[in-house]
Amino acid sequence: MSLAPRAVLVHRRTEYEELLARHGTHGQAAFFLSSRGRSIDEVVRRHDRVRQALREVAAAVPLTWRSTRVERADLDRFLFAPQDVVVVVGQDGLVANTAKYLCGQPVVGIDTDPGRNPGILVRHRSADTAALLCAASAGGGRTEELTMVEAVADDTQRLLALNEIYLGPPGHQTARYRLGPDGEEDPGEAQASSGVLVGTGTGATGWLRSLWLERGSTAELPAPCDRRLLWFVREAWPSPGTGTTNVAGALGQGQGLRLTVESDRIVVFGDGMEADALELTWGQSVRLGIAETSLRLVT
Repeated sequence: MSLAPRAVLVHRRTEYEELLARHGTHGQAAFFLSSRGRSIDEVVRRHDRVRQALREVAAAVPLTWRSTRVERADLDRFLFAPQDVVVVVGQDGLVANTAKYLCGQPVVGIDTDPGRNPGILVRHRSADTAALLCAASAGGGRTEELTMVEAVADDTQRLLALNEIYLGPPGHQTARYRLGPDGEEDPGEAQASSGVLVGTGTGATGWLRSLWLERGSTAELPAPCDRRLLWFVREAWPSPGTGTTNVAGALGQGQGLRLTVESDRIVVFGDGMEADALELTWGQSVRLGIAETSLRLVT
């Protein structure tokens, strides 16, 4: 007998909850904000909107379904099942934070603060949840397959990201490595920089776009569903032992970029989730390219 679908509600702590965790009471939090020229009233109103949206989404889950909740901080310890329908309740960034832990499950993005969030990935309102869940579980709902980027290390560690993957030093030191196309005998160009960024079309509205603008790049930014990535080296430093000729490019289907570490430690993380990063040391290599897995975003 097959199990009923499970709705997994993904959320994160609100600013108000973080203030209470830090200061203990509403009064202390209000005093802290007022001493910095802010009022707690708007923070509380946004908190209430998030809580109301979570209640409405939870109430919309069909009675025959199973359901559970997971907080952003616990995503790396949560086991998603193949039959799950994932409902992200919050900001666009929370969809990206969730995507790396999925493998084809449909994702519904619920915007808790319309007008404040861009609504690129959280496109729906809580009142639409019931219809979206039914459509997603029946397979008849419209979805977009958003391209993701992956990093695969030579020790088989693997990392996925929806927006971008960053490779670089864990602090403010300089990363030293060799960079070149995957699959070629040439070990690549020796470089010293503050890191390498490989991004998707979804990430082209954020960090990737800022680098693209900074460089005055003529490369066309990919769309979210395009099977194409762009990459940039950040602040490459020329020296007698390091070069700056291979600092930007594009990756298509089947193409890869290989980085071989030549310093004590480099971290690799996706979509700002630095707490869930790969750590590579001297002599290790990692391949960057288009992931086979896509994010199935319910539209």
